[in-house]
Amino acid sequence: MSDPRLPVVVLISGAGSNLQALIDDNRQADAPLDIRAVITNRPAAAGLARARAAGIPAEVIDHTLYDSRDRYDAALQAAIDCYQPGLVVLAGFMRILTPAFVHHYLGRMLNIHPSLLPHYSGLQTHRRVLAAGGAEHGASVHFVTEQLDGGPVILQGRVPVLATDTEATLAARVHGVEHRIYPLAIRWFAQGRLHLHAGGAYLDGRLLPPHGATLP
Repeated sequence: MSDPRLPVVVLISGAGSNLQALIDDNRQADAPLDIRAVITNRPAAAGLARARAAGIPAEVIDHTLYDSRDRYDAALQAAIDCYQPGLVVLAGFMRILTPAFVHHYLGRMLNIHPSLLPHYSGLQTHRRVLAAGGAEHGASVHFVTEQLDGGPVILQGRVPVLATDTEATLAARVHGVEHRIYPLAIRWFAQGRLHLHAGGAYLDGRLLPPHGATLP
């Protein structure tokens, strides 16, 4: 009997807290994923230990050993494709991807970003929200396209910004939301409910609004 679970490769660069959320979610009886590998560009990434503790093959493809972004992405793509994934999950993978790489996985690569896209794309989102005096912050799951943090949004989770917040406290609150919305969006994809079509994110055959769905 063939395995009905969706084969997945997860890319990380750091601690791998969203990887851990996926691993934990995938321990449920209705686990939808076959996490075939975790790959990082940083040999010291703490998330490698999380993968190995869960019995998931873990690889390092060190970007510093390649003399161009194109060559690195070609090597990364070759490593990913050895696992024949139906979905590539970016879980804190801190690399700007080449157009050829993105095109190869278009419609089957997701990312999570710590802001309410399209606001605050890029880095240091918590600092920027606090500096701007924002009242609300959060995280967004989106399809990956060539535009940095600009692919169609699938799902968002929101948190209030408190008067007492520091970058650390706000980041911790947003991480809690990330760990809820990423496994949910990936489940939708694994269940065949979520698709990228004609430049838009569709859930259950319906085009999602620009901000995506809202966490129930």
